[in-house]
Amino acid sequence: MFLEIHDLKKSFGEKESKIDVLKGLSFEIERGEMCVLLGPSGCGKSTLLNIIGGIDTPSSGYISIEGDKMGDMSEKELTRYRRKHLGYVFQMYNLIPNLNIKENVEVGKYLSDNPLDTDELLKTLGLYEHRHKLPNQLSGGQQQRASIGRAIIKNPDILLCDEPTGALDYATSKEILKLISEVNQKYGNTIIMVTHNDAIKQMADRVITLRDGMVRKNYMNENKVDAKDLDW
Repeated sequence: MFLEIHDLKKSFGEKESKIDVLKGLSFEIERGEMCVLLGPSGCGKSTLLNIIGGIDTPSSGYISIEGDKMGDMSEKELTRYRRKHLGYVFQMYNLIPNLNIKENVEVGKYLSDNPLDTDELLKTLGLYEHRHKLPNQLSGGQQQRASIGRAIIKNPDILLCDEPTGALDYATSKEILKLISEVNQKYGNTIIMVTHNDAIKQMADRVITLRDGMVRKNYMNENKVDAKDLDW
């Protein structure tokens, strides 16, 4: 099993002010799967993503990647885990404003022992002809493409996407979802995407629905839809 999440719990605060955000989640994701974490705002999706990403720690339970439990890792090992295994795509692009697009993408390259070829990736992203432009010279969709490039260039095992289309219009959202699907197929990365948009689940291999900090549904998608054919 590639990624295992076992009885994961997360609370914030103490005593009377204690809030249970995750209430014992358990599920598994195979290598190369595209998994959508679906649920309303406040259901624990982003908290779960942050724990998988090693940004936050659970109150109890564990996450293991190929048998290595994150909770057993030292701070140094956890840093290495994030560098080796993870790429992160946020709702906001977080590009460095005074670096051009090629330089922004290459920021991720220096974190990897086995990076992808920059020019080939820029062509896959549809950004090659824009590589010398600064972020503020590009559209929102193009900036999100650059942020996906920065995450994917280090060739991570897992690409974590936190509402990657949340700041984009309908047409651009579909372009970005199509790109994420193409990245999954071309490079074989396991993709875990958080969204509250119910339509996006149709393009996933695995759908996990969260509500009130618990897994309500966990199933494989028998009738996967191409990203370009999504409608909402």
